[in-house]
Amino acid sequence: MRCVVIDVGNTSTSVALYNNGRISRFAHVKGGIVKEREACSEAVQRAARGGVAGVSLGSVVPQTNKEWQEMLVAELGCKPLIVKAGVPMEVAIDYPRPRSIGADRLANACGGVAKYGAPLIVADFGTALTFDIITAERAYVGGVIAPGLPLMTDYLHEKTALLPHVAIGGRCPKIGRSTRGAIRIGAKIGYRGIVREIVAYLEESLGEDVTLVATGGYASWVLNKSGIEYVLDPYLTLYGLGRIFWSNGGAAP
Repeated sequence: MRCVVIDVGNTSTSVALYNNGRISRFAHVKGGIVKEREACSEAVQRAARGGVAGVSLGSVVPQTNKEWQEMLVAELGCKPLIVKAGVPMEVAIDYPRPRSIGADRLANACGGVAKYGAPLIVADFGTALTFDIITAERAYVGGVIAPGLPLMTDYLHEKTALLPHVAIGGRCPKIGRSTRGAIRIGAKIGYRGIVREIVAYLEESLGEDVTLVATGGYASWVLNKSGIEYVLDPYLTLYGLGRIFWSNGGAAP
């Protein structure tokens, strides 16, 4: 089954083609549909080239859903399946307020279980750092939310007079012999500590060892050569959106 998958985040949007479990024609649009409507339209048209059964839309910015629906009807002639709690999916939800769970977290849970089994922890390195827990019974039971890596570096720059803004990525020195180098060490090594401690806490709470799957734009930079055992899956959210579309037979409720 072929469908367009769209992951609408707080600062950017990802668009791709889901084709029988494979992600291709990936596009990343900073600013999303509000600021970059034409770029989003081009990404959708490229992903849908050759025909698709429909669209799976996961958004943490629900106020843009109407604009996305209008674009998709105009471009592809179909309304999207909007992923949210209550839509049939392969993971049970054991959570007090299911509708408060973000679509990206539901997609990560479904995609993670489909590819890696359960129990599972999915860490998503985005504007926020989220950890989602799926039990051995394939039930989503909750998670952890921490400030994202960009917030750390942005806040240091915004709230101090002398500290510069430091882009995430690039070489991280062993000792900070410049202000930028020192900030980069604090961001990368400090963030590893956050991940290590949260995963250990969750494993202790669950009472068993759990597979850690990492996704999101900053996962590789933080975790590479960290000694933390993990599986890197940069397209997990998009894959999960495709799985949810497949679970619904391509229907938009």
